[in-house]
Amino acid sequence: MGAQVNAAELLQQALSSNIIPNQEFLLQGSILDSAAENLLHRLRGLCDNVDASPETFSDIEMCFSLKLPTEKTPVMTVRVRRAQDVEAPLQLRYIGQPELGDRTRPTLVRSSLDIACTPHVIDFLTEMGFRLDFEYTTKGYMFRKGRMKITVSKILKNITDPISQSYLVELSVLAPKGQDAIAEDMRIFAEQLKPLVQLEKIDYKRFAQMP
Repeated sequence: MGAQVNAAELLQQALSSNIIPNQEFLLQGSILDSAAENLLHRLRGLCDNVDASPETFSDIEMCFSLKLPTEKTPVMTVRVRRAQDVEAPLQLRYIGQPELGDRTRPTLVRSSLDIACTPHVIDFLTEMGFRLDFEYTTKGYMFRKGRMKITVSKILKNITDPISQSYLVELSVLAPKGQDAIAEDMRIFAEQLKPLVQLEKIDYKRFAQMP
């Protein structure tokens, strides 16, 4: 168990010391199935490579957590993503707690680290003491506008069954610390998607505290 705690502490120290520079700037929203085609049409006109069809994706995402025997709250949570539609390495992802900042900040900001891995990463996590909490499938479309990535995706359980009658819409950028100006570019782009979809920074802690 000491090795498990050390792994968590070392990663946290690296993040806090800016040894790992990646941050994710994020805005999220949702749109009903009936309006999704209108949003896709708008994105085709706004994003790069407008003459090409949007890139599609279908991924299985697994969430693993590491807990101490005496604690209910996980010491660390990581995600493993496996593409279903293309041959690609598995992606191990660590996501830090959102930094909502002041009310004037245009986007949510959180530490984010993505690492390409072999299929043995699941066995490695299990040996480290991580346990699978849940998994789901995301399937949809991806657009790019400069450094910005826009995804319109359906979240599925059991690979085929949608959990709702809407699509999740995410606007994100991965950038080193100190490049907060990208958040303003994201805000301007999000304004161009109104009124089809309202993209905003989501305070998950607030939702978790709701009765």
